[in-house]
Amino acid sequence: MKKLSFYFLLVFILVSCNSTKHVAEDEHMLTQNYIFVDSVRDKSTELQKYVLQKPNPRLLDLPIALYFHNIGNHNKPKTPTEWGEKNPRSYNFIKNVFSEKQSIAYAKSFINLNNWFLKYDGPVIVNEKKVENTENNLWAYYKTQGFFKSKVVSKINRYDDKKATVDYYIDKGKPTILDTIKLKIDSPVLDSIYKNSGISSLLKTGDQYNDKTFRDEASSVLKLYRNNGIYHFTESALGFYVDSTRTDYKTNVDFLISKDRLISENGTYIKKPFKVHKIREVNVITDYSYTKKDEVHTDSISYKGINFLAHGKIKYNPKYLAQSIFLKPDEIYKDTLRNLTRSHLKSLKNFKSSNIIFTPIGGSGDELKMDVFLSPLEKYTLGFETELTHSNIREIGTSAKFSITNRNAFRGAELLKLSFLGSYFTSNNGPGWEIGVDASLEIPRFVAPFGLAKLVPKEMSPRTLFSIGSSFQKNIGLDRQTFTFLSDYRWQYNRKKTIQLEIFNTQYIQNLNIDRFFNIYSSEYNNLNSVAQTYYNDPNRELNLPAEAVSFMSTVSNDNSFKTSNPEEYNTTLNILNRYNIVTSDFLIPVLAYSYTYNSQNSFKDNNFKFFKARIANSGNVLGLFSKDYNNKGKKTFAKIPLAQYFKTDLEYKQFWGVGENSVFGFRTFLGAILTYDNSDIPFTKSYFAGGSNDIRAWQTYGLGPGSKNTGLEYNVGSFKFLTSAEYRFNVVSKLKGALFVDAGNIWDITGSSFVDEDAKFKGLSSLKDIAVGSGFGARLDFSFLILRVDVGFKTYEPYLNNSKWFKNYNFANAVYNIGINYPF
Repeated sequence: MKKLSFYFLLVFILVSCNSTKHVAEDEHMLTQNYIFVDSVRDKSTELQKYVLQKPNPRLLDLPIALYFHNIGNHNKPKTPTEWGEKNPRSYNFIKNVFSEKQSIAYAKSFINLNNWFLKYDGPVIVNEKKVENTENNLWAYYKTQGFFKSKVVSKINRYDDKKATVDYYIDKGKPTILDTIKLKIDSPVLDSIYKNSGISSLLKTGDQYNDKTFRDEASSVLKLYRNNGIYHFTESALGFYVDSTRTDYKTNVDFLISKDRLISENGTYIKKPFKVHKIREVNVITDYSYTKKDEVHTDSISYKGINFLAHGKIKYNPKYLAQSIFLKPDEIYKDTLRNLTRSHLKSLKNFKSSNIIFTPIGGSGDELKMDVFLSPLEKYTLGFETELTHSNIREIGTSAKFSITNRNAFRGAELLKLSFLGSYFTSNNGPGWEIGVDASLEIPRFVAPFGLAKLVPKEMSPRTLFSIGSSFQKNIGLDRQTFTFLSDYRWQYNRKKTIQLEIFNTQYIQNLNIDRFFNIYSSEYNNLNSVAQTYYNDPNRELNLPAEAVSFMSTVSNDNSFKTSNPEEYNTTLNILNRYNIVTSDFLIPVLAYSYTYNSQNSFKDNNFKFFKARIANSGNVLGLFSKDYNNKGKKTFAKIPLAQYFKTDLEYKQFWGVGENSVFGFRTFLGAILTYDNSDIPFTKSYFAGGSNDIRAWQTYGLGPGSKNTGLEYNVGSFKFLTSAEYRFNVVSKLKGALFVDAGNIWDITGSSFVDEDAKFKGLSSLKDIAVGSGFGARLDFSFLILRVDVGFKTYEPYLNNSKWFKNYNFANAVYNIGINYPF
């Protein structure tokens, strides 16, 4: 029976894999386009944009989506009635046993399945008209590049198996070169602005003709005038005249800028000269709604020449709202300031919409009234969010967040938010949960003493965030309670660059169940118990938890004779004691940090961009100046709490390239280091780890390193980390996407601690041999708002093995199966 099922499945696949199954006898399916430029095949993607017909997408050289389409049948019934007529026995059987409603549902299930297969793209049939139009597209493209006498011909190659390829042959010819370039500006006003600007023309004698250069020149001149008060200036006032009569592949260019604009008055068009416009009046309607647009404003305030109006009482402090208005009375009009006003108002997160309208006023024709219509959002908003969560520590879980937002809390467009959150998840130690509460206040300007708020101009949208909160977390290592306070300053240096300054980003971490240390870190207990059996010369000795185990570590650490007789066991005990002290210690972590982020991504759909982030942080340096106290372990304390004192630097770089139409190649690298001082330890939560669904996917979270060590411990951490990944992402069918990836990296220790094994320490370039490599493949379901991800990682190079480090465990039995939310980077 199993063999029959297998053969049936094989036959089914072979039938569906006939790619020309639905191609008629007189038709041919397009399998490839070939483009030849000056007799040389062009393999770039640039020209493919102009080809109207493209072959069916392929994965591993197979048109998978087409195979799915071919499983369907265009001639099958489209309605339950038709299905019943073709399958009367099945239809009537269901109807007699159950009801006709069930018969209809049964029929629909088959119809829907067939339609599901047919929704995938069918075979692309060669269309001669589209081939001809592609010729025209390619010819037009080369014309824009200056090849005015190019020629394009095509050839359709039809084969006996109902398949075809199309060849396009392009003879570019000689390019046209720009010769004499003349600029003519009839208007004295426009001529003065042009000359005083020092603008440099993009059109150069000797350059090859290119349409894009002309478009860029027009855009540059348009911006020049629109940002120097010429409110009515448009591209229609610009004209390029190219001499097409020359036969020497050169052309003269006349660039004309009109002195007048055309306007319609009483049904006729008249010319009016361009003038420099000034802002005469600025009105800001703070509670605009369409239903009240004709009603009289009952409240008004004037601040620095700006009129603030409202139908009810003005609820915004004019002093602060005026900071978002960049066009002021008696200033000349500028597009940049209009756009800055619009984006600044949007960034306040207080308004549903902000509309800016300019109206010419006065008899001179060179004055404008600016009306800003602001439609406020609801003052109070209740938010409830639920999501499926996944991280390197939490395997899978759900979380919920309830929040109350108060907009314009103190009349300065502030956002005051109170949030309650909870989550339930599975971790390495079984089920866990977390609850928390936090309050935050976001202020759309800098709030700082000593005039520091003026250091960053308002054009950079400065933000201040104050936040305070607490959370209780169970079953990620030790249970812990965390208290946080944050004051954060952020500003947008330009569209691509963001700067963030964290002042007093303070955390107090209190461990609540240190008695469970050896229950959670069972490998530590096993190692310690082995030492105890040697120490007491009793192979059956079992240390009682927790008191005897903790007492035993103290006993051994002070036993010099055991140190001499059993140095290896002695060092093992000291290592466990050191890790015990670090993991179970409470910490006060007062961080001062600076972050710089560069992101060139233009939109969510942009697949060609770079990302770089650098973060430099210090903990304990400032607060440590106010305390001279130390505990019995020699660690500096503040209010009797161990003070974390370290410098930490994180560098991350990512780059993405679009490959073809539906594929992306991504690369990322990360480098991080922590250096402690004043005998401080690194808090466990601030240490680096390797492995996990967003890290080196061939190892479990915390399962790799440090260095060439294979400790067998549940949680391996380090103070230095290197990580790099490369991933190729591609479409499979519909929402299903695939990926091939390689991850490499590791963690090391750079503290110089005597408790750390030599194999775990970073020793410069010689430690590069400790870099682990994992590779694998993944599948992703892309729902636009959410991506569900499964990645299978194979251990490719294992630095801790003595022999055969490459591909020793490269198999499914030793693979790591990662479930993730969204992309790993």
